[in-house]
Amino acid sequence: MSTYVVVGLQWGDEGKGKITDVLAEKSDYVVRYQGGNNAGHTVYVGEDKFILHLLPSGVLQCKGKCIIGNGVVVNPEAFFNEIEQIEKRGLNTDHVFISSRAHIIMPYHILLDTYREEFAGSSQIGTTKRGIGPCYEDKISRTGIRAIDLLNPEVLKTKIKENLNVKNVLFEKLFNKEPLKFDDIYTKYLEFGKKLKNRIIDSEYEINHAIKEDKNVLFEGAQALMLDIDFGTYPYVTSSSPTTGGTTVGAGVPPTSLKNLIGVSKAYCTRVGNGAFPTELENETGELIRKIGNEYGASTGRPRRCGWLDLVALRYSCMINGITHLVITKLDVLSDFDKIKVGTAYKTPEGTITDIFPSTIEELANYEVIYQDLDGWKEDISKVTSYEELPILAKKYLEFIENFLGVQIYLVSVGPERSQNIIKSNLK
Repeated sequence: MSTYVVVGLQWGDEGKGKITDVLAEKSDYVVRYQGGNNAGHTVYVGEDKFILHLLPSGVLQCKGKCIIGNGVVVNPEAFFNEIEQIEKRGLNTDHVFISSRAHIIMPYHILLDTYREEFAGSSQIGTTKRGIGPCYEDKISRTGIRAIDLLNPEVLKTKIKENLNVKNVLFEKLFNKEPLKFDDIYTKYLEFGKKLKNRIIDSEYEINHAIKEDKNVLFEGAQALMLDIDFGTYPYVTSSSPTTGGTTVGAGVPPTSLKNLIGVSKAYCTRVGNGAFPTELENETGELIRKIGNEYGASTGRPRRCGWLDLVALRYSCMINGITHLVITKLDVLSDFDKIKVGTAYKTPEGTITDIFPSTIEELANYEVIYQDLDGWKEDISKVTSYEELPILAKKYLEFIENFLGVQIYLVSVGPERSQNIIKSNLK
């Protein structure tokens, strides 16, 4: 029995949902520890496709409990919609719970997110406009509404009124929009509280007890390191910490309890939204990767920007996360290329060669990527089931990544199905 943390190592959309789904089958608990319904995890079960935004991806496989941790911001409507989606397809969701300390996304958060992006014009961050950032802002400013508050009518009433006193001034005076009405929100969220009553728990006690009892506990992040609020391409980042370290504050567990730190990366790079992207291919090659890989956002449907694998950024991600096991997804997408480029260093405007990922997007935008060309394998690998069966050149590509990063590959994904996984090494 052990603990497992699954995190993204690029700009999100690496296939974390699929890997979580695979690991969840043997897990007693699956815990989502940050983000909100701005994330989009796609999981295939046979011919059925599930797109999950808020629920832990392990909800389809886990026979134990699935917990939305205190570090997640929860939109109750999104929660109920996903529950309904799953239950309509004959699956049970009685094992899904929410931390009493999780913060709740309110209508004014969504409007603030939307109005700010409109107000910013060409300087937009590129958010999903689902209220994630404003909800985290209220959490940090100590004005947020938590899941437990939905069960206390008087506390809920006071907090909504206090928030509307400030938010409505912004809506009217800054954005020239209509104010929100207290009664509408209060009545709606009181009802949400009644529906959620049996799902709201003190999750940190249960999770820590499970770890002490030597249960299998799987922690799932959303987004990825390059979107981390501290270590990502700031300010084009998310509002939380989708790192292995984020697990400790987002689920209430000590760092000493985390054993298998699993980082997920595509065999190439993608990004949705604005911000620096050193290896981006704004040409026919990038279009081909997008077409073969079906690179469109699960949450937004936006076409993803595509580029070659950036090993400088990936090594930085592995360092910050302390990754012990690597997952490479969508290796099959590269099967059509004669040559595959891999970014191994950057060249500064002054001509200096560096393998350090910079702290500012201004620096990064001025760096030139230095590539190494590797031979493509030019054959279909989507039906390969063992590492030994992979083409020699495909194995050379994976070994190049391992050697550069100094991290062993645990699993290689060669397609969207649960069965299209190649286990290369074992977890603890």
